[in-house]
Amino acid sequence: MEAPIIILGVVILALIVISVFLSFVPIGLWISALASGVHVSFGTLIGMKIRRIQPKRLVYPLIKANKAGLNLTVSKLETHFLAGGNVDRVINALIAAQRANIEMAFEKACAIDLAGRDVFEAVQMSVTPKVIETPIVAAIAKDGIELRAKARVTVRTNIERLVGGAGEETVIARVGEGIVTTVGSADTHKQVLENPDLISRTVLQKGLDAGTAYEILSIDIADVDVGRNIGAQLMMDQAEADRRIAQAKAEERRAMAVAHEQEMKAAVQEMRAKVVEAEADVPRAMAAALREGKLGVLDYYQMQNTIADTTMRDSIAKASQPQSGMPETKK
Repeated sequence: MEAPIIILGVVILALIVISVFLSFVPIGLWISALASGVHVSFGTLIGMKIRRIQPKRLVYPLIKANKAGLNLTVSKLETHFLAGGNVDRVINALIAAQRANIEMAFEKACAIDLAGRDVFEAVQMSVTPKVIETPIVAAIAKDGIELRAKARVTVRTNIERLVGGAGEETVIARVGEGIVTTVGSADTHKQVLENPDLISRTVLQKGLDAGTAYEILSIDIADVDVGRNIGAQLMMDQAEADRRIAQAKAEERRAMAVAHEQEMKAAVQEMRAKVVEAEADVPRAMAAALREGKLGVLDYYQMQNTIADTTMRDSIAKASQPQSGMPETKK
């Protein structure tokens, strides 16, 4: 009775050990790697499980790299995976670069991937150039005519400058700056319309791809349209501003003239008031002169006769003048 029980216990213990072993070691994955010529030890697979790494995310890319002839190890792939990289994308990029005869080291590909760029797409763009279409750029020639241009920029990836190089936005901005510079330096807008390639030549000569992750192959002007006459509009705005300034100055002069007229009227009224006041003092002065004997009665009457004679002469002179609006009668 004891022998069968012991055998049953051994079998159960063996099953438990095997189940625990299989939970840590994916036998199917190990067999696939072994059949592909990639040796991955059980200790390596168990270590991946302990570090909470899915072994298939490293073993399958390693098999792919081994089939492509890339000399890589599980340790390198695991290091890149733990750093937060995409191992499968890096392997695909290395295989694509190898097929296109592009030199790319594994460390370089890992650095590009960790920098946040799609390394596989970068290799594809290096083989097949990409066309970037700029938005419509408005520029003004020296004659004041606005031109609206749109360009197509053909670029390919520069693997050496992919880490730390500027992106598409910088290329588009620099091309737009070149378009504005070229159109702005033209004497007339007709020069640009007759020779659109003038923009392409000028932009290419500036070396706009410096410091970017791309190499500009060509710049083609897709469309050039004539916009507004900015020069004429500015002249109209300046004329309107000058008119308003002149109108304001004229209004200021009119207000000053009105104020001066009011001041003169006030001065005249003040003088009249002083004259009336002086005339009111004349009778008192004459009465005082009569009382004091400084003026005789005959002198007073003589002065009155002189005043009456002066008044009469004034009335005769006014009567002899022709009336306003009536022609003078010829004798």
